[in-house]
Amino acid sequence: MFRTLLAALCLIATLGGAAEAEQLARNLFGAKATPSRQDPEPIGFYSKGCAAGLVAMPETGPTWQAMRLSRNRNWGHPEMITFLQDLSRYAASLPGWKGLYVGDISQPRGGPMTGGHASHQIGLDADIWMLPPKSLKLSRSEREKISSISVRTNDQRAVNGNWSGQHMALLKAAASDPRVDRVFVAAAVKIEMCRTAGSDRAWLQKVRPIYGHNTHFHVRLKCPKGARNCETQKPTVRSLSKGGDGCDETLTWWVTDYLNPPKTAPAKPKGPPKKGAKTYTLSDLPRECRNVLAAR
Repeated sequence: MFRTLLAALCLIATLGGAAEAEQLARNLFGAKATPSRQDPEPIGFYSKGCAAGLVAMPETGPTWQAMRLSRNRNWGHPEMITFLQDLSRYAASLPGWKGLYVGDISQPRGGPMTGGHASHQIGLDADIWMLPPKSLKLSRSEREKISSISVRTNDQRAVNGNWSGQHMALLKAAASDPRVDRVFVAAAVKIEMCRTAGSDRAWLQKVRPIYGHNTHFHVRLKCPKGARNCETQKPTVRSLSKGGDGCDETLTWWVTDYLNPPKTAPAKPKGPPKKGAKTYTLSDLPRECRNVLAAR
């Protein structure tokens, strides 16, 4: 009788675990309001993983404010939080800037977000607003209503009048930091930076063009030393830039062919649709993510 009962309990536990494994990861991680009480660790890839032991970016500091606090996405690996605070102090030295407005970093336990953002899953990504802070005393309510500014023209081909030398200096400082793997910006921004950088250009290699990103730039840190479950991004920026600064035909593509897609839609690929952040189940993520969810 005892063995039968034990077998039944084991079966129930197995079925329960299997059911959880097939739930949408974004719902499971989005439901966690606090981080796990574990040592800090990024797990998996930037767009397919989770994170243990994340810490909060304080809502307000001497040279920063975390924005859109209702989203509860101001959590990051300690190295990311330190980086953001360091960069904010540099920003405060720029004319017209009091520091930084920091957007999404990660959820308390990382993982796919409940809405938007394919990456930001392991605590090593952060969005920084292009809006120069005039005040670092915004209330929670004000931080929900205020918006950043676009530094790109509507046709996506050039920067607009909001772009400044201070933006250039801030991006250079971010890309020059050895902790940073790459910085994502609107293609028009990189084109302008290539045009005006002068002879000091090595840091431009880390600045990568991508769609959107006209109201913020996105900083991605390297996997911290000793983070054995963190997956390094490949190809490297050196490979993507062919050893140069990335100011080549691959950059020009973003304001030529990318903006002129073929008039006839390409045939849809056969088979099931490719999974992504919105459709990943827990079983799609590294197995360590189950421990992160279950941890206190």
